[in-house]
Amino acid sequence: MKFEYEMILCIVNAGFSEAVMDAAKEIGARGGTVISARGTAAKEAERTFQITIQPEKEIVLILVPSKLRDNILHAIYQNVGLNTPGQGIAFALPVDSAVGLVQDQKG
Repeated sequence: MKFEYEMILCIVNAGFSEAVMDAAKEIGARGGTVISARGTAAKEAERTFQITIQPEKEIVLILVPSKLRDNILHAIYQNVGLNTPGQGIAFALPVDSAVGLVQDQKG
């Protein structure tokens, strides 16, 4: 059975991973994984983008069916995008194959 999934990665300021997951779950994501991280942006980036960059980050990994990707990315952007306190960025990568997943029996 071929799965058509994408991995959404969202990097947000520490404390905002729950907001990422709430936005993604409203669109149909089931869950995700949060990894603590530390940003390395230079002071020049703060001046260029006119934002304050917090070094403590959280990376949220969410595996979703490809058909949900765009709507989830949009929801994340609306809730924790760069112009919010979460200052999040998100992107998706295609997943060639996956194991340990059970496809819904509904559709």
